[in-house]
Amino acid sequence: MRSIPLVVTVLMVQACSSQQLYGTGQEMQRNECRKIVDMQEQQRCMAKANMPHDEYKRQAEAAKGNK
Repeated sequence: MRSIPLVVTVLMVQACSSQQLYGTGQEMQRNECRKIVDMQEQQRCMAKANMPHDEYKRQAEAAKGNK
């Protein structure tokens, strides 16, 4: 019985696309950015959190190539 929630979770994660997961992570990051008191630091944080998924993928691939 304990494995049923695990199986359901795995199936749910597999059903989500990487873009959907990225969007969820972005929203979590934006929430953290809003907590930053210093306005310049908050804006830098938001700029990173608002990076489009395509740009993120491009940068991730470039970073892999540099290793």
